[in-house]
Amino acid sequence: MLRIIFYVGIGGFIGSVARYYLASYVQTKLLSSWPYGTFAVNIIGCFFIGLLFAAGERSAMRPELRLMLATGLCGGLTTFSSFSLELVGLLRNGQALYAFTYAAFSVLVGLAGVWLGMLVGKGW
Repeated sequence: MLRIIFYVGIGGFIGSVARYYLASYVQTKLLSSWPYGTFAVNIIGCFFIGLLFAAGERSAMRPELRLMLATGLCGGLTTFSSFSLELVGLLRNGQALYAFTYAAFSVLVGLAGVWLGMLVGKGW
């Protein structure tokens, strides 16, 4: 178990640092108040986790490597990629209603969580 945690941690470190630099780079190049940096990181993470998923289906990828890349690197880069992969999985399994519900609740409850956290942080 410690070995798996180490692999996930290494991937998470790399993904988090990549997120910071990539998002900052894109945002400073485009000079806009729209969050292009975060958007770019989310799309790149989604593409990369899709590649990993497809590679994992086609070959015998070691579990440690899959965890390091998908959970660690992609998770550190963006959890939006995991969210998107789970939605695609639900759609591929014919569970469109679950996919829609998961997407809607994730966004709405996530926004409510941020709002509530800000209220609590400000001391109401």
